Amino acid sequence: MTELTNDLFLRACLRQDVERTPVWMMRQAGRYLPEYRATRQGAGGFLNLCKTPELACEVSIQPIDLIGVDAAIMFSDILVVPEAMGMELTFGVGEGPKFPQPIRSRADIEKLPVPDPEDELGYVMATIQLIRKELAGRVPLIGFTGSPWTLATYMVEGGGSKNYSQIKAMMYNDPEALHLLLDKLADAVAAYLNAQIANGVQAVQIFDTWGGILTTRDYREFSLTYMQKIIDKLNREHEGRRVPVILYTKGGMGWLEAIAETGCDVVGLDWSIDIDVARARIGDKVALQGNMDPTMLYANPERIRGEVKDILSRFGHGNGHVFNLGHGITPDVPVAHAKAFIQAVKEESGRYHG
Repeated sequence: MTELTNDLFLRACLRQDVERTPVWMMRQAGRYLPEYRATRQGAGGFLNLCKTPELACEVSIQPIDLIGVDAAIMFSDILVVPEAMGMELTFGVGEGPKFPQPIRSRADIEKLPVPDPEDELGYVMATIQLIRKELAGRVPLIGFTGSPWTLATYMVEGGGSKNYSQIKAMMYNDPEALHLLLDKLADAVAAYLNAQIANGVQAVQIFDTWGGILTTRDYREFSLTYMQKIIDKLNREHEGRRVPVILYTKGGMGWLEAIAETGCDVVGLDWSIDIDVARARIGDKVALQGNMDPTMLYANPERIRGEVKDILSRFGHGNGHVFNLGHGITPDVPVAHAKAFIQAVKEESGRYHG
């Protein structure tokens, strides 16, 4: 086991003492980096990039070298899980993900297998092993997955959606079928995350991207219940350390207390809530991750630094804060602005610790 040179992220996730606030960015291995775009073009497409461990490792590590973040996140996509369950997945040029044959019936759901992550998703495990080797203990490695609700939404809609008509119709007209799908996805995701942990990720994040489209009642029944099931099945210790679990529901800031009760170690915040309010509500139970508006990175570096200082001051003194954006970094953000953001957190956060 390689000792970590920088374990600030892991300590902050567990609300342990840190010298400064750690920082990373969702989608930090992405299109805002020219180096990423070059690697993706050479890979011949997004899915090829995901499925070629050497290239996926390369783009995972680029933000560590180029931006200076305190954690790496493995490069992959949440939709590799439904693909491993037998669904055809495509990424057209300039388009989002598509499932050409979406789920439309209980019979479609019953045919879906729960994949063996070491087999059907073995390329992800190979990527994790390579990243750990190349990182050589510089920073921790984060693994991730989509929530069952978010994965089901893509699988039933056939891709992205504006009104979620297909998944909502299934939810209202045949809830038993949807529960069957979500239960199967929870089993698949739990096995997938445990395989990631066994292969070397040191923290995991569950992305509930579409949880916020639900009512409070439906969120608890169709999203939170299944994330709870996953968390209950996870191996929380590996290599002599606790493996933190981050739960992030975009648009779910009204349900922070319920999210914090799942047993996760960290609640990810979007930008729609002030972090001092979130800390007052749940900060004595879990660590908080977030939560600068990603579009703030279009501002000049001085304005970015001012926002960083405001969020740090709102969180205040003490531990349990992982600085991040409230959602993923957007593709057209200047690299210099991303660097300025990371540097500002590193330079301004020390006063709130020790």
